[in-house]
Amino acid sequence: MSGIIRKDVNEEWAHSGIIRAGDYCFLSYCVGNVGCTVEQQINGAFDEMERRLALFGLPLENVVQMDCLFRDVWNIPIMEKVIKERFNGRYPVRKSIWTEFAHVGGESGLQFQADAIAYCG
Repeated sequence: MSGIIRKDVNEEWAHSGIIRAGDYCFLSYCVGNVGCTVEQQINGAFDEMERRLALFGLPLENVVQMDCLFRDVWNIPIMEKVIKERFNGRYPVRKSIWTEFAHVGGESGLQFQADAIAYCG
């Protein structure tokens, strides 16, 4: 276990925001700007992803894989627009998942979440 480094640990949620294991970092539950527009939430999630990656000195461009969760999967074009603006042409592989979030606020609350794997070797 000595090769595994956990950061951004939340004891209340029993959750690590980012874990480095070998040459990869694993991020989950990247959200932000909950209650705002979908585009603002997507940017907020990527802001949170950037914040966590910075704990290991990494940029967004090191993200190689993302799972993108949507309350409404038809908002994928909005996410694609934001990815084009933020990832500088270094796009990760990804899948989009439609889900009902177990989150306070229902339809006016959480609309987007991203989980990711970044190369950090």
